[in-house]
Amino acid sequence: MADLFIGLMSGTSMDGIDAALVDFTTTCPNIISTHSHRYPAALHRQLEAALELEAPLNADLSAIDAAVGETFAAATSELLLQAGKVPENIIAIGSHGQTIRHEPAAQAPYSLQIGNPDIIAMRTGIDVIADFRRADIEAGGQGAPLVPAFHQAVFASNTEDRVILNIGGIANITILTTEATTPVSGFDTGPGNTLMDSWTRQHLQAAMDNNGDWAASGQVDHALLEDMLTDPYFLAAPPKSTGREHFNPDWLSRYTLRSGANANDIQATLCELTAQTIATAIQAHAGSADRLIVCGGGVHNNHLMGRLAANMPGLAIESTAAYGVTPDWVEAAAFAWLARQRLAGMPGNIPAVTGATRAVSLGQLVKP
Repeated sequence: MADLFIGLMSGTSMDGIDAALVDFTTTCPNIISTHSHRYPAALHRQLEAALELEAPLNADLSAIDAAVGETFAAATSELLLQAGKVPENIIAIGSHGQTIRHEPAAQAPYSLQIGNPDIIAMRTGIDVIADFRRADIEAGGQGAPLVPAFHQAVFASNTEDRVILNIGGIANITILTTEATTPVSGFDTGPGNTLMDSWTRQHLQAAMDNNGDWAASGQVDHALLEDMLTDPYFLAAPPKSTGREHFNPDWLSRYTLRSGANANDIQATLCELTAQTIATAIQAHAGSADRLIVCGGGVHNNHLMGRLAANMPGLAIESTAAYGVTPDWVEAAAFAWLARQRLAGMPGNIPAVTGATRAVSLGQLVKP
């Protein structure tokens, strides 16, 4: 009998919902079907406005929470239709939701995701696991990143040390060694695509720099790069996690206003910032790594992938596709896996990654 779960994920780019139907019958997850579901334009504008709220916990987000829940439910229904499945075929949905604010260093740490799971459960008729970050935060962790446990389950090797790199809006790494006594580690390295995407929207009115062609047309402004690299986040020791609360258009403006560089040179510099901060993190914390395995949207940025190779000569670099998991769907598959872990009563976090005091089962179960 198939072991079917659905994972729903919308990242910091907020370009839409990734929905993946995953079969866990075999050791390597089999992604049976996928669906990308765009947010309606009006809802996307509301989400962008919600990111600017000074105190989101004090704001009435019930309407947008419901609207996001409806959109996640619609994405699920489209996925089921496309896959030729019915709700009774699915054990549960793991819904990450849409992050509005991630504040692990606040006096009262929190991470706020919206996308009402009760609505998803009612509309789909499927059990939903949601609110994955809370339990880790309550255990003293940062609630992020949460994908390293999935990376360990799928990509660990007995013969070589590996780093799994996810390049979404924010970039994060998972360090997997062959030493049984060495715990899995990992953290957010800093911006992945988010600053490059923001700059592209501002100057090209495009969602992204396809293939990194615009960045490749410019020259790195080394003075600007060095200025950006002084940001305290890059110097902080892990565990650490970040998001658009920190690396956002306001952050970018503070640096670009001090620079006289052309727009394409700034894009080249932002690409180099992502590449260098990833490389520096790997060299500092995973110097013995034999292989870098990459997933997330950044894997399609040819210029960025070239800069990663240039910054880490001698390190083998591959896509997760070489290991049976399409790079665009790793995070959605991870939340399907985390839902499975929750139903099995198994931990979903890794304390050495998040800083939690103990391993805990993540997420809350909502029934239709």
